[in-house]
Amino acid sequence: MTATYTFDIFATLDGYANHKGDWGGYWGKQGPEFLAHRAAAYRDPLRMVLGARTYQSNAPFLAEGFDRSMFDEWITRMFYSPVTVLSSRLTEPLDWPGTTIESGDPVEVVSRLKAESEVPLRSHGSLRLNRALLDAGLVDTIELTVFPVISGATGVDRVFDGVGDFDLELLDARTFDGDTQVLTYRPIRHSS
Repeated sequence: MTATYTFDIFATLDGYANHKGDWGGYWGKQGPEFLAHRAAAYRDPLRMVLGARTYQSNAPFLAEGFDRSMFDEWITRMFYSPVTVLSSRLTEPLDWPGTTIESGDPVEVVSRLKAESEVPLRSHGSLRLNRALLDAGLVDTIELTVFPVISGATGVDRVFDGVGDFDLELLDARTFDGDTQVLTYRPIRHSS
């Protein structure tokens, strides 16, 4: 059995994954329907796959004494999932419980994880890693959450910069709280 791999990413309508402005988390657009959807997506067992930068940006929230009561339910579930961090510079032990480091080629590591894992693999963020995995044909689904904002002046990190050409088969499309869209696609390398 081969585990599925989902690239889970948040973006603005103009394709940015992050911002340097004063938008706040979720660009200030999270609502109860969306947060319930996120909690459901992280309800069943899964293994997170993260790049070093994404791991490091989340690690401070795992420090002993940090008040995690402010986290949305899906984030708490993500923090309690086992994690594989792909990095050649980080060393164990890491602050995130259940975390292992793999220092090999990310394509080879994720190919092996897909063959060995008994639970689905999911990655939230980790743009450089997921771009490489998408180009290698290892991403089974892209779950793209599009928040109803344009951050042309403050946007950082375009989600798909540098990847090859792909056709996308729409598997699911939902709108939450009247304006946030979650689009789930199967990527298929475009051949001309």
